[in-house]
Amino acid sequence: MFFKNAITELINYIWPMIIIVVTMLVFLRLSYILIHKKKIEIYKELINLGFIIYILSLFYIVTLQDVNYGTSNFIPFKEITRYDIGSKLFYKNVIGNIILFIPLGFFISYYIKPKNIIIPAFLIIFFSSVIEFTQDKIGRTFDIDDITLNVIGGIIGYTLYKLYGFLPKFTRKTWFLNTVCIIIVIAFVLYLLNIYGVINGW
Repeated sequence: MFFKNAITELINYIWPMIIIVVTMLVFLRLSYILIHKKKIEIYKELINLGFIIYILSLFYIVTLQDVNYGTSNFIPFKEITRYDIGSKLFYKNVIGNIILFIPLGFFISYYIKPKNIIIPAFLIIFFSSVIEFTQDKIGRTFDIDDITLNVIGGIIGYTLYKLYGFLPKFTRKTWFLNTVCIIIVIAFVLYLLNIYGVINGW
């Protein structure tokens, strides 16, 4: 229920930005493809679009949502250990921070195709640190534990990308990737429709 409410709140706030940005980018991309007669690989286009939507969502979450005026934390594990496991704050501040960076770990790995975890881990630490320092300047707080949790999420994303390499070769075929991406998009749309009561029983 917590994550369902979190997704609903996120969509309620960012849908105008998503529609405007995505519409502009989609039509620009389609115009480029048509003018230059480029071949469309659906899964690549959907992954790129998903990355843009993710970045826009991340921007909202880390800069505009739930502004607080507490004190910064520079002591590792101080904030993590004060939440009761299973509580709302635990899901929001611990599990939420991990999940938030799983896609980033995956996208970083997808785009740079690293041989090991060193570069993705460095980038995740760097990006998370930039976010925390920025939050400290806009009325929120710096929390070293957020960086730790973000890194854990990013490593999970990297691991998921690497595990894909162990799947059967046919899973790397364009037709398979196109099908999987289309199914994911359809499933996500149906999930959103269900959240907003447009369809029931799914």
